[in-house]
Order: sequence, then C-alpha cells, then structure tokens
Amino acid sequence: MCGLLVTLTAGLAPTAALADTGEPAGEAPKVELVLDVSGSMRARDIDGQSRMAAAKQAFNEVLDAVPADVRLGIRTLGADYPGKDRKRGCRDTRQLYPVGPLDRTEAKAAVATLVPTGWTPIGPALLGAADDLEGGDATRRIVLITDGEDTCAPLDPCEVAREIAAKGIHLTIDTLGLVPDAKTRAQLVCIAEATGGTYTSVRHTAELSERVSQLVERAAEPVLTPVATSGGDRCAAAPVLRPGLYTDREVFGSHRWYRVEVLPGQELRAAVSVGADRAVNRDYGVLLRASTPAGREIVRGEAAGDGRTDVISTGLRYPKPDIDDADTDSGSGKPASETVCLRVSNSFSAPAGVKTTPGLPVELSIALVDGPDEADDPAFLGLARGWWALGVLVLAGLLAGLLWGWLSRWRVTVWRTN
Repeated sequence: MCGLLVTLTAGLAPTAALADTGEPAGEAPKVELVLDVSGSMRARDIDGQSRMAAAKQAFNEVLDAVPADVRLGIRTLGADYPGKDRKRGCRDTRQLYPVGPLDRTEAKAAVATLVPTGWTPIGPALLGAADDLEGGDATRRIVLITDGEDTCAPLDPCEVAREIAAKGIHLTIDTLGLVPDAKTRAQLVCIAEATGGTYTSVRHTAELSERVSQLVERAAEPVLTPVATSGGDRCAAAPVLRPGLYTDREVFGSHRWYRVEVLPGQELRAAVSVGADRAVNRDYGVLLRASTPAGREIVRGEAAGDGRTDVISTGLRYPKPDIDDADTDSGSGKPASETVCLRVSNSFSAPAGVKTTPGLPVELSIALVDGPDEADDPAFLGLARGWWALGVLVLAGLLAGLLWGWLSRWRVTVWRTN
C-alpha cells in the first residue's frame, strides 16, 4: 500500500521522519527492471533504431549509474519462446540477473544477449518480480518497460498490481511505455496507480535512459515507512497520533477515529488516502473530519468519485491560535494542548461476490507545523477571513454600484448638454 499519499500536495506531508519508529529501515533498497523482449520490440521507431536496441543502450547507461547501495535485478518477459502455444508463451518470464549487489559487466553481458522473441506476459512477469523482491523491510520497486499491452488475459496485469498492493508489502511499480498506443497507455497507467507508482511515455532513447535512472535513484532515497495503527470506534477510544505516516484498514462504509494533540501556535495538517484494492461500486467518497472531543466540527476535507479508481484522497488544515491566558495549564504554567478528533469515513460499497474483509487500506498523514503569524499576515485586521471578508465584499459592491450609477448619470447629462 506504499505510496497512496503520492498524490497529495507537499504541504500536507509530515515533518517528522517517522512515527514512533525513529529512523527508516537500514536495509539496502531493492529494484528489479522488468524488460519486454516480445516480438514487437523489433519495430524500428525510436531514433531510427529498434525498440530493443534503444532499450539495450538505455540499460547500459543505467547500469553504469546505479547507486552502490541499491540491490538491482533484471527480469525479462517474452524472451525465450517464439512459438504460438499460448499456454507456453504466457509462462515466458525469467530472472535474467538476480537481485543483489551489481556486477555491471555481468549484467550488461546478460542484456546484450537478448533478442525480441515471443509473447507479452506482463501479469506473470509482475508476479515473478514481486517474488524476486520478497523478504525484508527495504524499499522495493519494480520498473516495467514494455511496448505493448498484455497478451495473456484473463490474467489482467492491473488486477495483479492491485493484488500486490493489497498484500501491504510496500512495493511500488513504475511503468514506461515505448511508443505506446491508447490501450497500452491505459493499462500501464492502471498498473502504476494501483501501487502508487508512476507512468511515463517514452519515444526517445535518452528519455528512456534518464527516466529509468531517476527511478532507480529514487529507490535509494530515504522514504517514510508507514506505521500500522488501529483507529477507534469513537474519539475517546482513539489512539493518539504523533506526526508521521500511518496505515490502517477500514471496512466498507464505516468510520475510524484518531486523536492529535495540537499546541497553541501550531497548525495541524492531516491527509488521508483510501485505496480501492478490489472491485467497488460506482459513486464513492472519503471524508476527513476534525472536531472537538465534544463533537463540534472544526474543519473537514472531502472527496468523491464516480467510476473506477485506485486511490481517493483528501486533507485538511487547522491552525490553532497562538497562546493566551486560556491556553496555559494552571498546574504547570506550560501551554495547554488541544485534543483534535480526526474521523475518517468512506462511502465505498462492493458488488455482490466481492469480499469486504479485510477492510480497505488506509494511509493517514499527520503533520504539526508552526502556524501562520498574524503579524506577518497581509490580511489587514483579519479582513480576509469569515464574516469580515463577506462584509467588506458587500460594502465594496455597494460603493462600486453607487459610483457606476453616478458616472452613468453624469455621462447622460453631458451627452444631452452637447
């Protein structure tokens, strides 16, 4: 379920590195490049050379630039079976180079032997790559490079990606389409979005090399590891969350409660993403609501959709006013925090026959930052907020109307005089 918050703005990202667990896992990140070697890779439409030649050139450049702390592997699909037996063709995927410390010479030699051959079993290749990367808590990333859509239905590669995401193993799939048509593009977008990955359309060798290098380097960057938590059925029973990234499961059409302590002068920024890791009905929504323990709503964020989706997200911001006498704890003299209750609600429903357990995967991001300084606020005396803003707008409209009416009468009078 890693990456569900990728679609959120940077302003909602947590400032703490991790919640409760300290530093990210120290294991070396793992990446597997999955290369399409099917017959269509013979097409000569990338900078005057074949798609296979462009891929080999890009791989050589990428392998030279792999960070030392990345454990890299290479898997192929459609590289070995040239025949017409569908059953055999859809099993044609193998690991060309094992995931581990990189021997650049050996890896380049293995890639150099590849010749465009057979089918396009993307689904089986993704399952094989997930197995290749199994084990440990390191960052895991699959980079799929292909020029066509899967030819081994009914094993839908998009559904395979959803199943991988549903396992909660924090594996991201990025996809690159070589000169893709509309159907290929749609399928690769779906695969990437199912795991919080990215999709890139490629038409030049330099683009392919640059993008694959970026994705491999990204795997080496420190990432947030979500912390598992379990929301309560009411605010009083909810866990208290510190700044960080959290995962949970929420059943269809239900609520989950969490609590955050906000000090005077701080701004709470919270965001939630819910993943549809299985088939769901049309018309759905997600609500993130902040309230007081007594139930008074403070602010809310909501999002809705109609049709198929993989992730739906929303967020909110709540700036707590700076300290005054009422915000001081009488016993210690220290600033008193305010308990903010966060409720995550969803309106997903599932077609008949679809399992509703376990619940949908949820990721919740919590950040506490310094609130806005009213002394530096360009809004004079708070005129840009609430009823003040409404009053100013009404008054400005009235004055503008009177001025326009006076000017119109003056112009008519001048015209008649002349």
